[in-house]
Amino acid sequence: MILAAVVGAFSLRVSRDMRDFEVPWTAAVRAATAEPLYRAEDEHYQFKYLPAFAVLAIPLGVFSLPVAKAIWFTTSVALLIALFVLSIRLLPEQRKATAFLVVSAILVMAKFYARELDMGQVNLPFAVAATGALLAMKTGRELAAAALLVLTIAIKPYGALLLPVVLVRRQPLTTVATGIGVLLLLVLPVPLYGLTGTIDLHRSWFRTVTESTAPNLLNPDNVSLASMYAKWFGVGSAAAVLATLTGLVLAGVVLLVFLRRRSVPFPEGLEGSLLLLLIPLLSPQGWDYVLLIATPAIIYLANYLDPLPPLTKGLTIVAALTIGLSLFDIMGRAAYTAFMGAAVMSVCALVLVAALGMLRVKAAA
Repeated sequence: MILAAVVGAFSLRVSRDMRDFEVPWTAAVRAATAEPLYRAEDEHYQFKYLPAFAVLAIPLGVFSLPVAKAIWFTTSVALLIALFVLSIRLLPEQRKATAFLVVSAILVMAKFYARELDMGQVNLPFAVAATGALLAMKTGRELAAAALLVLTIAIKPYGALLLPVVLVRRQPLTTVATGIGVLLLLVLPVPLYGLTGTIDLHRSWFRTVTESTAPNLLNPDNVSLASMYAKWFGVGSAAAVLATLTGLVLAGVVLLVFLRRRSVPFPEGLEGSLLLLLIPLLSPQGWDYVLLIATPAIIYLANYLDPLPPLTKGLTIVAALTIGLSLFDIMGRAAYTAFMGAAVMSVCALVLVAALGMLRVKAAA
């Protein structure tokens, strides 16, 4: 029945959409013949991932676009199921029923899952790779953890924000393997583009990412700190300074969580979940649907909600439900536009960050 629903959804609508999927597919086709990847004429649909991602995606570019879309959609649905399974296994101790944890994640993240599938984005493979890396650490599979972490960086460069988890664990094998893997990513395009061409590709990537940031700050769907303050105070130095200061405060929260890691079993689970939640906040182009990578954080909070102080618990529930139930179809265009323009989603995400920090302070997780 579920399979029939998935096939029906793809046939009736999704196959006509998945516009974002065309970006990596086009890059894969270009990489196969060593063509330039970063082109201004692509406008909003410019390729913004590392060159290595295009090279790794070459097998997908072998298929026609309609076939590739079908493959990607089916894979994404499977990855969504895997994300639930991995996130629950990540818990040091499962205190709540599996059904409760899954329903909690769906209630908060359903609209992001739907949008991910509809657009054909790459956040699900990123989230599964990141969660899989953390789970590999839990089971002592150090090389697997390193390989999956490198894969997250290949999929989206901000996977590098997960590296503090590797460093704080002081596992030489994981640290060295991850470092080697990142270096291999950087040189992966060399056989196709040559050394000079590969250097030029990385320069073009950096230029594309930095030059496309400012125009997106006031986009209603941007939930980053930079966007939050830009929406409140306008694009300028004041917003930039406030975003930087808030980023430093969040870095302090992360440091506090790391410093108290000895008080709990398997601290990496919460630490990685916290960093995944922070990624869309710290990335200047943190679109709201990227919050789906924080699925492990939602499952952590659902599992360990009881140890939170009453006020924190109440705010966490309100913030989570606000994220999940703020639907365009229910609120209407005017209310939803005002809601997103006020950066309420960003504030709610910050509340969840504070709740995760409180769990570590309480030595609950």
